[in-house]
Amino acid sequence: MTRDELEILLLPEVRMAIEENIGRDPLQVALDRHVPHARVVASQVKYLQRAKSKLPRLYASRAILPDRAFEQSSSDECAAAKPLGGGTLLDLTCGLGVDSMHFAERFERVVALERDEVLADVVRENMRRMGVENVEVVTASAEEYVTQAVERGERFDWVYADPDRRTSEGRRVVRLEECSPNVVALMPLIGRLTGRVALKNSPLFDVDEAFRLFEGCSVEVISLGDECKEVMIYIDGREPMLAAEAISRGRVEVKLSELERFTAEQSELVARDFASEEYRYLVVPDVALQKARLVRYALSGKADVWSNNSFGFASEHPEGVVGRVMPIKEIYPYDMKQLKRRFKGEGVDILLRDFPVGVDEARRKAGMKSGSKHRIALTRIEGKAYVIELE
Repeated sequence: MTRDELEILLLPEVRMAIEENIGRDPLQVALDRHVPHARVVASQVKYLQRAKSKLPRLYASRAILPDRAFEQSSSDECAAAKPLGGGTLLDLTCGLGVDSMHFAERFERVVALERDEVLADVVRENMRRMGVENVEVVTASAEEYVTQAVERGERFDWVYADPDRRTSEGRRVVRLEECSPNVVALMPLIGRLTGRVALKNSPLFDVDEAFRLFEGCSVEVISLGDECKEVMIYIDGREPMLAAEAISRGRVEVKLSELERFTAEQSELVARDFASEEYRYLVVPDVALQKARLVRYALSGKADVWSNNSFGFASEHPEGVVGRVMPIKEIYPYDMKQLKRRFKGEGVDILLRDFPVGVDEARRKAGMKSGSKHRIALTRIEGKAYVIELE
């Protein structure tokens, strides 16, 4: 967003135009000659409509929403799930300010850094519209502010960062060392400001990479609606833990020392035969469990599981599962000719785990259509492929 666009969005007649057109198709708004600054108004209408579900607080306050900052921001639900609280927090990467807004509810004072002057002014205006008074937005880079804060002898209860995962050329990156700011390089200085650091990472970020970079850290995978949203790293002096937080579904957490013992015990067990005729329920673990590699741990004693990427199978309905439980109609070996006879031309919803082909290829080979008339799961266990028909 440019300075000129921000100035336009602050005009009373433009704010009124946004309100009057909030329910219209943004393209129609952009082409409407009666709308002042129609292109700018249309852009805000577009992102406010999307914010209604992702960022309802910003939507309700008719906040200003720059496109790139909106795309990169946490959702309200994910921001609220971060378990931080205390006296003071330093947010090194303010962006649209969604995380800072939620931290403001649990901290007495939040200092949020945003090096883009226009975006910093947008956040200040949005905080004013929402009545948030304990967030101080500072126009500075993380490197600049942290260096000066150390020189001033400042201390914070927490330092938080959600590094920019795009290079100046627009290329996406995942490795923390390539993100901006380079938090890994800044850690010695950050450690002089606080003993507790929280880092938000891409859902593509590998859990093992966190433990490689930060000895003694804890890691939490957060999902929403069966979609992995973020991987959090906590460096706070606690005994290292690994957790999967499926918002609205449940949480599984385990100390790394306990997980190592569990993994060692599992490796000593003789592999179970797949007794397909005994299973009445299929367990589809939430994606957070899969990403955190906690499927076997979470389903231990509830369902039989052959890997951290597989389904679970149970003879009795398992309780307290972080995921979905579905009644099984029939299980049989995977055979393409049999699939064609049963489902060719039919609408079929397909679930996959540990299977050599993707959903689209499986449908194409069997002549199936996308749909929900039938539901099947395809998986491979101990080298053999199976079809699980679901009720």
